[in-house]
Amino acid sequence: MSKRPFTVHAAAALEAAEGLAAVGFGVFTGVETAAGAAVDPVSAIGVTVLALAGGLGMLACARGLLRADQWSRAPTVLTQLFALPVAWSLWQSDRPAVAVPMGLAAVLALVAVLSPPSTAWLVVDREDAAEEDEDGAEEDADGAEEDADGAEDGAGTSAAERPTKR
Repeated sequence: MSKRPFTVHAAAALEAAEGLAAVGFGVFTGVETAAGAAVDPVSAIGVTVLALAGGLGMLACARGLLRADQWSRAPTVLTQLFALPVAWSLWQSDRPAVAVPMGLAAVLALVAVLSPPSTAWLVVDREDAAEEDEDGAEEDADGAEEDADGAEDGAGTSAAERPTKR
């Protein structure tokens, strides 16, 4: 197994920072709603739940990146793609103090998670390890395939050995 590249560390750190920010916003909104400061409590509860769930999801993705879980790459990319229009909206709403860091973090996380070293470590190295694990299973499957070759319907034959219909 190869060493985890810096780009994976960077992507995970950025994803985790955004996740912590979302959880913090969810907690803040929840406290404000509980204190009665929300103008529309129903909407505030919805925002609280979405922010907490999204933040926890981003933290799970950051952990997944560090553990080389392939599932974590796509949601990480999606969260960054969703963050870009939010940052743009904040920029247009004259909130550059939030928009610039959010947009910058999203772009940097996208570059880091989609970079060749990250791709090689998250996808290629893991497939090689999976192939090594499957070697034992392939040997067992070969024996089962040989048994199936004797069947009358030809179910055990490979696609190259089967006659084609014309």
